[in-house]
Amino acid sequence: MITTNPYLHFMGQAEAAMRFYKSVLGGQFATFQRYKDIPGGEKMPENDQEKMMHISLIVNKATTLMASDSVKPMGDDIHPGNNFHICIEAESEAEVDKLFEGFSRDGRVTMPPNKTFWGAYFCMCIDKFGVAWMINYSENK
Repeated sequence: MITTNPYLHFMGQAEAAMRFYKSVLGGQFATFQRYKDIPGGEKMPENDQEKMMHISLIVNKATTLMASDSVKPMGDDIHPGNNFHICIEAESEAEVDKLFEGFSRDGRVTMPPNKTFWGAYFCMCIDKFGVAWMINYSENK
């Protein structure tokens, strides 16, 4: 495992929240991507296109704070308790599969391991205790 970082979910306030966290924690934005910038984003409602698909704030070598806006057409309903994931950056696809198998056992799969449009091997699940996990492997890290 390379890193473990928090991934926060908002209902339209991701940009404002992350700018606030940057003002408190410092650091630099590494990714600032809106839904309109992703494949198929042009098909979304116009107000959702401007929402944040992914923001990452590198606070220091050990910590990256990440966030996104959830959008209703995708069925997302964000509230305290489901508004974050723990995101693991794995060292290989094999490690992604191993971690996913462990965390998803007796839990719930929300996205099985697969290649993504951003070039990573990625998956999501909720473990048997209700904790949400994202597991990512990018060869270019």
